[in-house]
Amino acid sequence: MLKSKTQLLSVEHKEDLDVALQILLKGGLVSVPTETVYGLAANAKSAAAVKSIFAAKGRPASHPLIVHIAGADQLIKWAIDIPPVAYVLAERFWPGPLTLLLNKAPEVPSEVTGGKSSIGLRVPSHPALLQLLKRGNIGVAAPSANPYKRLSPTSAQQVFAELQGKIDAVLDGGPCEVGLESTILDLTAGQMCILREGPITAQQIAELTGCSVTVPSQHDIAVPGNVAEHYQPRTPLFIGTRAQILARLSEAESTVACVFYANTAELPVNAYIRCLPEAKPAYAQALYDTLYKLDHLKVSAILIEQPPQGAQWGDVNDRLRRAALPF
Repeated sequence: MLKSKTQLLSVEHKEDLDVALQILLKGGLVSVPTETVYGLAANAKSAAAVKSIFAAKGRPASHPLIVHIAGADQLIKWAIDIPPVAYVLAERFWPGPLTLLLNKAPEVPSEVTGGKSSIGLRVPSHPALLQLLKRGNIGVAAPSANPYKRLSPTSAQQVFAELQGKIDAVLDGGPCEVGLESTILDLTAGQMCILREGPITAQQIAELTGCSVTVPSQHDIAVPGNVAEHYQPRTPLFIGTRAQILARLSEAESTVACVFYANTAELPVNAYIRCLPEAKPAYAQALYDTLYKLDHLKVSAILIEQPPQGAQWGDVNDRLRRAALPF
């Protein structure tokens, strides 16, 4: 159902924060800033509000959502059979980009979890969202605030451009500091397992807990982001080596956009060129925003140089693998 108007609010104004909170408490939809990407938030205890998330995004109702809470003391309101290691992880990584998959409490609406018996929970580190969660004494289901399978937004302006008229408000909290979605760690079985790679790595978790952590290259467990095609710009995206991209440029009859890793030498002029930072955190923070801007240039293709491999780059490579077509 179309909204009559989508309000653009700012975290800089207390009255706008009040408006955002009231919308959430009344069952509306507000795009909220997090440190990872902008989320599309609804009161997670309201089945009707949660259903409206799926409608606005065009997302299948069987895909579970992550619930954002104000602190680890809220875990018992949403989960049962919580292992002690959950609190160890929360003490170290919350607020922050780590989602814990736990057994769902019976009173949590099944709409939140896509009918599954588990629930993903995390404490975001954006101060404005934390303030809303604490003041409202609520948890919010908040997947990325984008049409299903499209690029995750890292600015309020991107959300507004894609979802205006479909949601009640967008709360502008500035650009996202991390820029990629959270790590999802499964704690429902004996073996800790990362079901979506993110900024918190298996090595960090293992060093903290003294336990081994598995990272399967593929799995069929229903968690956010685990579909073969995801995080896609509307422009066809291809990943290749620098040599492959340069060869493609020499043959290109139409203008393409190129994203290179670190600095580049002089390149052909029949392309829009972007160079992403060498350091992984800065690269990740810039990735979605860069792809979003190139996606609006009306080029025939986006060619992106394969970034480094290795555990630290696991989340970047996962997102690009799902977004790209064969070169």
